[in-house]
Amino acid sequence: MLEIERKYLVGREDYLREASHHHHIRQGYLTADGRVTVRVRIIDDEARLTIKGGSSPDGLIRSEWEYPLPVADAEEMLRQCASCSLEKVRYYVPFGGFVWEVDRFGGRLEGLVMAEVELTSPTDRPALPTWLGREVTGDPRYYNAMLAQELAPPPTT
Repeated sequence: MLEIERKYLVGREDYLREASHHHHIRQGYLTADGRVTVRVRIIDDEARLTIKGGSSPDGLIRSEWEYPLPVADAEEMLRQCASCSLEKVRYYVPFGGFVWEVDRFGGRLEGLVMAEVELTSPTDRPALPTWLGREVTGDPRYYNAMLAQELAPPPTT
C-alpha cells in the first residue's frame, strides 16, 4: 500500500474549532534507519504496528503496511523503545473535501503543531486552510521518527 501525503507546520490554532474529533496517541520506533521504519502506536485504547518504506525523493510517497496489535504487547514494545517515542493529540479537520490530521505534540516537543493531508494521487492539490504555515513535506527533520529520537533537538517552526 502507498501513503501519499503533504505535511505542513501549523501557524494558528483556528483548526481547534473546526476539528470534528481527536485522539490521544503514544508511539515509539522499533527501528528507523532511513530505509525502513517500524512503529508501534497506541491510539486511545487500540494499538497498531506500522512498517514504512523509504520515501520518494520529494518525500511525498512511501510504502506503508499497518496491522492491529494487542494493547498489552504495544505497551511492552513502547517500554522497550522509550528513548525513541513521542506523544501527541491528533485532531481531524475536514476542509475542502479532504480530512486534515493536525498533530499537537506534547513533552519535549510541546509547542510543535503539524498538519498532514492524505492524498489519493501525487497530483491532488487540496485547498489549503488559512491556519497552515510552511510546507515541510520531504524535510526529514519533521518525520515523526526523527522527532521521537531523544537526542534530536525539536525543529523550529
